[in-house]
Amino acid sequence: MGTPFAVIPVIDLRHGRVVRARRGERHSYAPIETSLAKGSEPGPVAAALAGAVAARTLYLADLDAIMEGAPPDLAALEAVARACPGVTLWLDAGFAEPSAVEAVLAGGLARPVLGSESQRDTALLRALGSRAILSLDSRGAERLDPADLNARPEIWPDDVIVMSLARVGAGLGPDLDGLAAARALAPRARLYAAGGVREAADLAALRAAGAAGALVASAIHDGRITADLAEP
Repeated sequence: MGTPFAVIPVIDLRHGRVVRARRGERHSYAPIETSLAKGSEPGPVAAALAGAVAARTLYLADLDAIMEGAPPDLAALEAVARACPGVTLWLDAGFAEPSAVEAVLAGGLARPVLGSESQRDTALLRALGSRAILSLDSRGAERLDPADLNARPEIWPDDVIVMSLARVGAGLGPDLDGLAAARALAPRARLYAAGGVREAADLAALRAAGAAGALVASAIHDGRITADLAEP
């Protein structure tokens, strides 16, 4: 049997709170309001999201680090880790320098996600190899990729996210064309679609397209994807 398709809940963190993402317009993200949990504290929201789809992996985007270069919010990361025992955490904290990545790896709390929007060259990706996850970031037709990592599939790690920021929280459906383009460049990579997943039919389309999984937030909060619907 192959590896099961992974539904990976997403937590966006800003000023120590979980916020609701929409179209990658990060400055306008407001604290989350969800029927799954009370308030916007990272631990309870993360536990509710993971529990809603029986997730084994959870993705965290530290927006203060990504947008402003702040250090990773280790307190929030630790709170999520305590609330979600046995769940693997993936963390995008705008990593661009080895020191910040090594601090996270040393704590053993999360696998670092290297967003292409944050990379100025290929050095960090080369150094980390498959200890890291690569996120190929785009907004609409615009690639957010100063280091042109889209053109360097030979250095991609085993796990690659195809991140379509304009589709996040927008109900537009997943970026199947972007997924297909990444698959053509790296046939052996495990590819994860991020942005646009609305319902179980989108998960089925991504499975059929060869994705290893999907990053999902709004559809879980809204009850459109639940544990039974997330199963293959």
